[in-house]
Amino acid sequence: MPKASSFSRFTRGVKHTIKAFASTKHPVLVHIVPMRRCNLACTYCNEYDKTSEPVAIDIMLERIDKLAAFGSSVITISGGEPMMHPQIYEIIERIRCHGMIAGLISNGYYFQPEKVKRLNEVGLDYLQISIDNVNPDDVSKKSLKVLDGKLKNLAEHAKFKVNINSVVGGGVANPEEALIIANRAVELGFSSTVGVIHDGDGLIKGLTTREKEVYKEIKAKGTSSYARWNWFQDKLVDGGEYEWRCRAGARYLYVDEGGIVSWCSQQRGTPGIPLLEYTHEDMRREYITEKWCAPTCTIQCVHQVGHLDAWRDPQISLNDYNNRHGKGLNKKTVAQILSAK
Repeated sequence: MPKASSFSRFTRGVKHTIKAFASTKHPVLVHIVPMRRCNLACTYCNEYDKTSEPVAIDIMLERIDKLAAFGSSVITISGGEPMMHPQIYEIIERIRCHGMIAGLISNGYYFQPEKVKRLNEVGLDYLQISIDNVNPDDVSKKSLKVLDGKLKNLAEHAKFKVNINSVVGGGVANPEEALIIANRAVELGFSSTVGVIHDGDGLIKGLTTREKEVYKEIKAKGTSSYARWNWFQDKLVDGGEYEWRCRAGARYLYVDEGGIVSWCSQQRGTPGIPLLEYTHEDMRREYITEKWCAPTCTIQCVHQVGHLDAWRDPQISLNDYNNRHGKGLNKKTVAQILSAK
């Protein structure tokens, strides 16, 4: 597998973007979990455990093959901590062999120079690291002090795009530290984004006045990129709701370590269907139905995918769907629903 260059990454991104606008019949972004275990235990996080084993490589490759058969564009590997999976490079290589874009979300602890170079070799396209504070505390050990050496390794060796996400909101002791983290990301040549800590359902928690100010300052930094398509958060930060059409379960899929498809990491178990049994019919149902959690959802990646279809295909409630069409939803029924709106 050839290494990813900036030009090839750009052209593949353009190709998949055109495909996403041209057709609604495939997932644009999939988050897949190869292991739930993590080396850290951040108190606000509900996406890890300390004991589970990595998913067997043959099972992971079968799941990736199924996602490729769906025509998926981008596969992002998350966790837990995915860099702890012993065959992480083989997983990335399989994604790239199918022509899909390969991403990784990590806590940043495992980026020694030799590992960064190996990620280059298998063609990783992008990496996101969330850093919560400047110095580790009881809430999080994902601190700039601990990770700065790893960030330097990435700045020196990585041929893939790196984004540093800092956070504001409940549990973060000093919002000013998010500004320090964002400044360091820009200094190292990385893109920088800001996230808002959510509750266990992925919904917004209230922000203080200073947290709102810090959020806006960080948003003004750095270069523009798709990762910064997060204007939905502006209304949420100011205490409002954001009206949008969530396409989770269709254009965005979350596949956990058990191979179960869910709306997202915070709504695990819905629809709760194994990936290997998931069908285009399931995607059509989830594409056309509203999600109860959408108005105050803070899950940035799901919102970003939703932007692609914001201008088309109004949704109906799940109750209306069940009452009018039962469990089956074929193409003709979808067309009738849309024409009636």
